[in-house]
Amino acid sequence: MKAVIQRVENAKLTADGECVATSGRGLVVYVGIEQCDTEKNIVAFAQKLVAMRIFSDGEGKMNLSVSDIRGDIMLVSNFTLCADISHGNRPSFTGAMKPRAAREMFGYCVGTVTDLLRNCGGNVSCGVFGADMKIEQVNDGPVTIIY
Repeated sequence: MKAVIQRVENAKLTADGECVATSGRGLVVYVGIEQCDTEKNIVAFAQKLVAMRIFSDGEGKMNLSVSDIRGDIMLVSNFTLCADISHGNRPSFTGAMKPRAAREMFGYCVGTVTDLLRNCGGNVSCGVFGADMKIEQVNDGPVTIIY
């Protein structure tokens, strides 16, 4: 599993010209699911995601998690994170999980993150799996973490 985690002030995701997800202060997370990933990998990632301390406290130190600030999380499935560019100029996506299985694993990821964030007051939204999406986001910091 690969993920790009970005701290944001807000975000908006459209698919086919329609707004399908919005997010306030929190995280936009691009998720690439690889063939070797299991539900155990998803749970470990979700736990790390909601507990990772990348938001500033009153002293300006990154001591708070998205759950501490009651922030939102927008999850976006992105198989291109699994690209292998070690040979030639055209990326290979053979390491990415096949679409049907990846859709199920991404759904499991959304459900797991939602369960973990449920009692914190934040919202979880997601993109449309396999769709051509447009994402507008206002990065905060910028703070970007690669998982």
